[in-house]
Amino acid sequence: MQVRSLPVLQNWDCHSCGDCCRSYAVPATADERRRIEGQGWESLPEFAGVPFFVKRRGEFYLNHRADGGCVFLGADNLCRIHGKFGSAAKPLACRIYPFLLVPAGDHWNLGLRLACPSATENKGRALGAQLGDAREYAAYFESTAAKGVLEGAAPPPLAGSQFVPWSDVARIATAFSEMLANDADPFERRWRKILFIVAMLKKATFEGGGDAKKAVTGGKLSEMLHVLGLAADDDEPKTATEVKRPGWSGRTVFRQLVAVFSRKDHGVEKGAAQRGPVRRFASAVKFAVGSGRVPKVHAVITDAATFAGGEVPLGALSDNAVSLLARWHRLKVESLQFCGAPNFGLSVWEGLESLALTFPAAMWLARVLVAGGKAPDAAVTQAVRMVDDNFGFNPLLGSARQKFALRLLANRGDLPRLIAWYGR
Repeated sequence: MQVRSLPVLQNWDCHSCGDCCRSYAVPATADERRRIEGQGWESLPEFAGVPFFVKRRGEFYLNHRADGGCVFLGADNLCRIHGKFGSAAKPLACRIYPFLLVPAGDHWNLGLRLACPSATENKGRALGAQLGDAREYAAYFESTAAKGVLEGAAPPPLAGSQFVPWSDVARIATAFSEMLANDADPFERRWRKILFIVAMLKKATFEGGGDAKKAVTGGKLSEMLHVLGLAADDDEPKTATEVKRPGWSGRTVFRQLVAVFSRKDHGVEKGAAQRGPVRRFASAVKFAVGSGRVPKVHAVITDAATFAGGEVPLGALSDNAVSLLARWHRLKVESLQFCGAPNFGLSVWEGLESLALTFPAAMWLARVLVAGGKAPDAAVTQAVRMVDDNFGFNPLLGSARQKFALRLLANRGDLPRLIAWYGR
């Protein structure tokens, strides 16, 4: 299967910050463990009595030192395995991060996790220049999958049991990516217009009742998206201040979801509020109430961060902040990370609503970080990293409870209101 990079202008190279080596529990397969155990590290004094792996819930992971770093992370922030034996000697999870490979019919889409600082800052070579490495990773996944499973996989449903071909899923993603890139609108309005279209499309039937001539596909789908785009531009208020404020219940449900998007459960940035079931429960209660100090679900949240601060508008976003937000969401849309298996099996429409929610989540968090002393641009960058770290990866977001909360916000009309309210 071919690997395709995306038209979004995204760059990345590893800049040896060591963040991923301190933040993640890295799984290691039996073959990877045997390979590392055969590299002779036990002969070095600093590895005497130090286990290379730890076992949790039946799975093996690379061990970490007391300071939080991987046992193979050197003082120069470089991987010692990589330095001595090359990239191929590391576990695959280390090699592939922060790339994302999303199967899309007869090819893979290449995406990126903006949890990585270099990805957030757009530093390095264009993704298109790294297709060789990505193809190597894709070949591994293909070799471990049942014959024909990936290439023959059905696209994610639009909703329920309603499907369109992969080419039409890509057509929808491209149309919405172009809307997210349209700098004639404030960024929050770009998402409100997309949600207007999604609400209309949820009511549509695409298969034509079995009549191929009536099916909305190909050029007909493009025409429908264009017409709905014009309608959205006419109907959606021009500014966020014209949109009704989300209700008390909507903001309460929203805070519960934000608590998941904001948290860090492992590594040196693990929040103090995540240490133990009692603290986690107390944190959940605080987010439900929404007053006082924000619990430290992530280490970057300071004592000065308050829920009241989360309600203070950031004001006009800088060009750099808008560019980051647009690049982030266009990557998720065009790679198709927002739906299907990469996002807990969500349908296309629910997946877009899930991704739309990350904007007010990041803006709320940026406000909280500004209240804690960060500059606005730095706060937006940090918020994007934190939210993207969880999007599609934190299993809590795939739980029935969180999916129900997302549907509740969407069905009650609170989602565009939250986007306008926290996008001010």
